[in-house]
Amino acid sequence: MTERTAHTVANVVLMSAGAAAAYAVWKQPRLRRMAWKATRLWLGAGVPAYMLSQVRQAWRESAPTPVVHRPW
Repeated sequence: MTERTAHTVANVVLMSAGAAAAYAVWKQPRLRRMAWKATRLWLGAGVPAYMLSQVRQAWRESAPTPVVHRPW
């Protein structure tokens, strides 16, 4: 089996597992509620934390370089 074939087989297996999980969540109300709560938690905490870290990084990178005074 070549490396490309192995990657293709792995992708098909992962997509099938994802589709099966999505179907299970869609059909069972308890799992659907849990997925909805997890999504709201991620959007409520994860996204703002990521945005804050990006703003901090941009702020640090936009700082002016210090001016070096040379005596000559």
